[in-house]
Amino acid sequence: MTFSEGGRFEGGRVKRHGRGGAVAAGGGGLVGIIALAIFLFTGQDVSGVLGAEGGGASAPVDEVGECTAEQANTDPLCRYSATLEALEVYWGATVPAGTAFAPAQGHEFSGGIATGCGQASSSTGPFYCPADQGIYLDVTFFDLLQQQLGAQGGPLAEMYIYAHEYGHHIQNLTGVFDSADRGGSGAESDSVRVELQADCYAGMWVGDAATREDPETGVTYLQPPTREELAQALDAAATVGDDHIQQQSGGVNPDTWTHGSSEQRQKWFTIGYEQGSLAACDTFAASEL
Repeated sequence: MTFSEGGRFEGGRVKRHGRGGAVAAGGGGLVGIIALAIFLFTGQDVSGVLGAEGGGASAPVDEVGECTAEQANTDPLCRYSATLEALEVYWGATVPAGTAFAPAQGHEFSGGIATGCGQASSSTGPFYCPADQGIYLDVTFFDLLQQQLGAQGGPLAEMYIYAHEYGHHIQNLTGVFDSADRGGSGAESDSVRVELQADCYAGMWVGDAATREDPETGVTYLQPPTREELAQALDAAATVGDDHIQQQSGGVNPDTWTHGSSEQRQKWFTIGYEQGSLAACDTFAASEL
């Protein structure tokens, strides 16, 4: 999936934090994949316990500036910024009536960073912090998905991750984070329902972006996705399924799931993509996930 020719993105939505950390991007080998797996299961960053040292918390900060569609199609940082702009426009018009919309702030870092939710490491993978409404990631996380978890990769796979995290932002704004029991686990738990709803919200945005025009340029944000590109997004969803990650470390235990299985994550992304409504994405009303 590519940004449409003629598109321009104003920037300012991603803060890039200086790269002073002691850990190479991705957390490094087995330490990185263990830290990532534990974070995806529990939401807790254990990279320090596993030997990954944070860094970059006091490093210089700059912003990803204006870029073109061509740059967004080739440069990961520009793609991150452009995707957040497209998500901001979409969700600003889509949040339920009565919800005060405020855009999420993107952050890109390597090593470690201080956030409103505490210290974080790039080895934990992308995450959303409700305390400061920030989306945090190291763009080389996508190399980890491919090299250690077997993902296909591709631009739409990256956009799916950004859109999923923005889905958490929408849940924060609409009160889902406050009402759900996000501390539990299990295949039918609120934790899983929160994550699957964010997958569904990501599908909603992907299904809309090829028809929604940038109000500044009049150009649609994205070209219609090809079958191959949709397959890449679905593959990314499957790759971060609890069962797939658990298989990498020896055994599958649904009682410990916090994000949902590969099949569930693909299912709810597809529901959002095909049905495109908040009602269809109400995982809390679903009798079966």
